[in-house]
Amino acid sequence: MTESGLATLPAVLIVTGTDTDVGKTVVTSAVVATARAAGRRVTAYKPTQTGVAPGEPGDMAEVERLTGAPTVEGVRLRAPMAPRPAARLEDSRLPTLDEHVARVESLVVCHDLVVVEGAGGLLVELTDDGDTLADLALALPGCAVVVVARSALGTLNHTMLTREALSHRGIRQLGIVLGSWPEQPDVIEQTNREHLAALPEGLLGAVPLGAPRLDPETFRTASPGWLPGLEERLGQRLGQRLGTP
Repeated sequence: MTESGLATLPAVLIVTGTDTDVGKTVVTSAVVATARAAGRRVTAYKPTQTGVAPGEPGDMAEVERLTGAPTVEGVRLRAPMAPRPAARLEDSRLPTLDEHVARVESLVVCHDLVVVEGAGGLLVELTDDGDTLADLALALPGCAVVVVARSALGTLNHTMLTREALSHRGIRQLGIVLGSWPEQPDVIEQTNREHLAALPEGLLGAVPLGAPRLDPETFRTASPGWLPGLEERLGQRLGQRLGTP
């Protein structure tokens, strides 16, 4: 097993995507549900929610619905676009990097695991100063990143670019999750999955297409089976706490 495979789960997991609409929210939900099934106290945090009006359910509401876990939203903007331009349209101030770090650290105090869901991809700017999700990861020592990828044609290039950006910054990569795995994958999707699984950090699993439409109880029960790589790391950490091999 690789070094990353032997490493235990950190207190903070950051979920990013190779692009927008790759399944970050459903993967965040599955990660939360898997950790809760392993007996962890878990919460999720979304630094910036865009494309949702006040009073409407956002991504964190979906995580709560599917998992039953508490969640926190940093700032909300109406325009369905990257946070900085969306904030300019509303003449709104974005939270600073330090404010996001403080919020995450406050959540770590009373939870075993904090799952942070990014907006768009890794280098989308989250603050007025241009700080990205990668900068947030660097400001949270010991955290690890889960990369959510598509299964279809083009995903290998996007995934490798995201991995390279993480590696260049020295950010730990926990593994990759396919955010929407079809019931009948074609040959491209199958070979993509095999390629991603062979990478050093490996494939944590794949969430099936249509998973958000499941009732919450079924979603929570099924999630550990979708993410066997994550379940393995949770088991390792539990074994260490109990003093077992």
